[in-house]
Amino acid sequence: MSQSSSANDTLIPATESQQNSSVPQAAAGWRRLLTQTSPLGIDLGLLVVRASFGLALALAHGYGKLVNPERFLQGLTTRGFPLPGFFGWAAIVSEFVGGLLLALGLLTRPAAALVLVTLSVAAFDVHADDPFKKKELALAYAVVGLALLVTGAGRLSLDQHLFGPKHAKRNS
Repeated sequence: MSQSSSANDTLIPATESQQNSSVPQAAAGWRRLLTQTSPLGIDLGLLVVRASFGLALALAHGYGKLVNPERFLQGLTTRGFPLPGFFGWAAIVSEFVGGLLLALGLLTRPAAALVLVTLSVAAFDVHADDPFKKKELALAYAVVGLALLVTGAGRLSLDQHLFGPKHAKRNS
């Protein structure tokens, strides 16, 4: 058995400063990237989620029902949904107006609550017998509604601008 190490290669524990200096800068950068979040990063993330999901909900789902509500309301009536006129219009307003409010970050928590309820009903009642693939989009909107209900709009929102701490100080 041959030994390739020399007599100078001994196992001496490195001091803390030697260990820290041996960590490559790139690894430290990745560690920071993976573990640290700035307040601005959180607010930008909330803005992206609010704007993208809110506009998609309003324009891809609510708008079509708003301009042509008969088909949607008739579908609810055919399914035997209770008070289809009332709940149908509530869903239409929730999807269109609620989506726009989420995108703007205006009255975010009430809008998020309406979106959460509306899309939960869509996923678990309207699409109850459908495969998961058909429920997936409604569930995604509901989860975003839940997340925004919990977090609020963030600092990059009309809620913050109109009702935030600076506004409270002006009225005191």
